[in-house]
Amino acid sequence: MIAETKLILGDAMVYAGAFASLALAALGSAFGTGLGSASAIGAWKKCYVQKRPAPFQLVILCGVPLSQTIYGMILMFLIIQYGHAAVWPVYVCMGILGGIGIGASAWYQGQSCAAACDAFGDTGEGFTNYLMVLGIVETVAIFVLAFGIVVVMTLDKALTPAALNQMLEQVQTAAESIKPIAVAK
Repeated sequence: MIAETKLILGDAMVYAGAFASLALAALGSAFGTGLGSASAIGAWKKCYVQKRPAPFQLVILCGVPLSQTIYGMILMFLIIQYGHAAVWPVYVCMGILGGIGIGASAWYQGQSCAAACDAFGDTGEGFTNYLMVLGIVETVAIFVLAFGIVVVMTLDKALTPAALNQMLEQVQTAAESIKPIAVAK
């Protein structure tokens, strides 16, 4: 009974870690797109005041941090597919830390997007250069995802059915060795 409870808890925690990767990445994307969007609006306002056309490319710049949500989603799906209840703390840590790393990339990319929107709104030049710099910031999120994939796949190969059965036997033995404590009334 206790081993079954541990498996149910372990499964639930794997899902919690998986969703944490998506949620934290999306949080960074929300902050990043919010920063970029606010700057795009300010740049457009300057254009309108100066009676210049408002560049549509600012929409592209402020949307760049959205891709990190996709990276968080990919990490979530990997954890759900390959996660093992027996070692759920690994997947919880991976989801939280991976999500933070991906989300931080999106947040700081949004700050760079804001600067790019301001610069492009003023000059109408340098769009390709700005996208290249934003790609450098995004590389951090890609690294987190790539190394997360390596960890998930390595752990999946290490957790053979025999190794998982041995872990479950150890949990069961430990659970059976715990004696209830009588409480005086």
